Amino acid sequence: MKILHTSDWHLGHRLHEQSQHEEQLLFLQWLHDTIENQSVDILLIAGDVFDTGVPSTQSQKVYYDFLVGLTKTCCKYIVITGGNHDAPGTINAPKELLSALQIHVVGRASDSVEDEVFTFDVDDDQIIVAAVPYLRDQDIRKAVAGESFEQVSDRYKTALTNHYSQIAQYCSEINKQNVPVIAMGHLFAIGGSTSDSEQSIYVGNLGDIGADDFPKEFAYIALGHLHRPQKVGGNDRIRYSGSPNVLSFSEIGYEKKVFILDIQKNKVVTVEDVSVPAFRCLYQVKGTLEECRLELLKLDQQNHQLTPWIEVVLDSAEKSANAFQEINKIAASLNLEVLKVTINKSRNVKGIEELLEETKGIKELQPLDVFKMKCKERDFDLENNPQIEDAFNEVLQIAIERNPSLEK
Repeated sequence: MKILHTSDWHLGHRLHEQSQHEEQLLFLQWLHDTIENQSVDILLIAGDVFDTGVPSTQSQKVYYDFLVGLTKTCCKYIVITGGNHDAPGTINAPKELLSALQIHVVGRASDSVEDEVFTFDVDDDQIIVAAVPYLRDQDIRKAVAGESFEQVSDRYKTALTNHYSQIAQYCSEINKQNVPVIAMGHLFAIGGSTSDSEQSIYVGNLGDIGADDFPKEFAYIALGHLHRPQKVGGNDRIRYSGSPNVLSFSEIGYEKKVFILDIQKNKVVTVEDVSVPAFRCLYQVKGTLEECRLELLKLDQQNHQLTPWIEVVLDSAEKSANAFQEINKIAASLNLEVLKVTINKSRNVKGIEELLEETKGIKELQPLDVFKMKCKERDFDLENNPQIEDAFNEVLQIAIERNPSLEK
């Protein structure tokens, strides 16, 4: 039996206002072909299928076209869990219809853990999948009036680990043949490495659970949320598959991957990482205006499947008001697009207004970036007062859940 683990498709994502629809289509075609070529029996998608809670009709069409197309392949079962970017209602709406096609969705935590557990048979092999979605605070923690922040933090982490423990216990109860139990999750686990494109999905340290916090009953834990493919704390059985397409210039420099598990005789024999092709190349060009010009000319001579996107970081000495215009003028005649031009920032602490002047637009900054800038400007020691950042993240997450457009 073969299982493919992927996550964080972020269908509908735009990078600096540029649609990534083309590379998303190419990825899904590649994934379809890989499933057929590798004879994959089960597909696991660990959250953030869409980039927003209210995906466009185009994104939804891409999603459903892929799922329907996969039913005609060797893939017998598909399990999809909701991520922090996904609206539970959007994921769960076609639940009954998709179930008839052996496509199982879990958009949000259920009152009964049994609803998140599935048993699949493929030939002579069997597995149990614990499909845990992104666990929202209100879904798993009972609020208590007058709680301090520390009490909220402790109670949430306890509720989070208890949810996994309850599912592990139920899986053990139904696991009469001692078959592998594969868990899914969408969260931040200590030991994971982030990039600029992941937003903090939990309040500060509330979601920070480590490899040892997951029950030992799980033979493999397929995680989503972090966009860099990686093991958690070096543990082979706990992995993030990462996003299949580059979602931020900070993600340049490492391969995108999916993982394929080979299960034989009730054991996970191997976990193979399969590199995802770079359908659209992103580059970061640094230096003086002349050095950047020469580098752009070199990139223009290369063959690319899709028009490459570039971030230009000019040396701090390039303070000329014409520098941005010159870069755009150079790029206009080349077969590439410069999406972002910035000046290499000084390490001196500056006010928000001055920092904003050095960027191409305020959309380059995340809310947490602006908050940290303001703290520096006011000489507030955020590092030694982590509870303040935690409180800001809590407010931000509540605001995003109520108004998904704030993610942009």
